[in-house]
Amino acid sequence: MILLNGKTVNFKTFPNGELLLKKEEVVSKSKNHISFKYESDGDLIKLLILKNFLKQEVDLTIYYMPYSRMDRSEDGSPFTLKYIADFINSLGFTSVEIIEPHSDVTPALINNSCSNYINFNLIHKVIGETRFNSENDYLFYPDAGAAKRYSNMKFPHLVGHKQRDFHTGEIKSLELVGCIPEKTFKAIIIDDLSSYGGTFIKSAEKLREAGASEVYLLVAHAENSIFEGDLFKTNLIDKVFTTDSLLTKQNDWQNKKHEERLKVYKIEEEIN
Repeated sequence: MILLNGKTVNFKTFPNGELLLKKEEVVSKSKNHISFKYESDGDLIKLLILKNFLKQEVDLTIYYMPYSRMDRSEDGSPFTLKYIADFINSLGFTSVEIIEPHSDVTPALINNSCSNYINFNLIHKVIGETRFNSENDYLFYPDAGAAKRYSNMKFPHLVGHKQRDFHTGEIKSLELVGCIPEKTFKAIIIDDLSSYGGTFIKSAEKLREAGASEVYLLVAHAENSIFEGDLFKTNLIDKVFTTDSLLTKQNDWQNKKHEERLKVYKIEEEIN
């Protein structure tokens, strides 16, 4: 989905998949702002067409940076994030705002970019809703990357140490690191992105074993695949908090049954 100055830009799709942008869809200003919500690779083509059609300066906000998990080359694999970053750089945006990047690699690759870590604001909303007590309860960072990203959150915390198979993506093991409390506590797992939720299910299992009576999950981005995994099929995680930066199927009838365990914040409201 592409928004220009807050208004959705609609493209026509021909039977063979080609896109048509009518000039009536483009209401431009002396300086324009594009908001980019990645739903499929076709949105990158839409971004290309719209940006090249506009003649004025354009700022860009990327709700979720596509391919951001592919932020390195391992065992000769393609450095896909760099390829997508090169594509965005070629469009020549005046500035680029990246919402909750997966790692420092993304802003390093994108020209004229800045990062907006909205979880630092969202955590206070989640703390209020869950009645989190900073003297008794814990944040949980599921890996070293999350611990580094959110290290400035001044709350008691535990960290997960996980081993994953790079080729299959399977989590081999996950252990808690830190001063394990000897009393019942609440835990809020915090990270940037959820796909099927396997990491968070294993995290919740370990937290429950350590004495957590309630476990919550805060992720800035959640893929629609969150409804296909086991996250909502177990009672390990009491409620998921996220935004609509990626989600599109939260209101589908088959997913409405999860609405009491899912809170979706509107991304536009969180970044403005």
